[in-house]
Amino acid sequence: MLQPKRTKFRKMMKGRNRGLSYRGSKVDFGEYGLKAISRGRLTAR
Repeated sequence: MLQPKRTKFRKMMKGRNRGLSYRGSKVDFGEYGLKAISRGRLTAR
């Protein structure tokens, strides 16, 4: 596939989302929070 060598915004690779997160597990404000059931990616779409 032909593609220009330099563009204004390069396409980002998706990468892999594996493992457990150890940071961000405490609630800083308030008493309640949301908990994710499964792992995934948050996009702006």
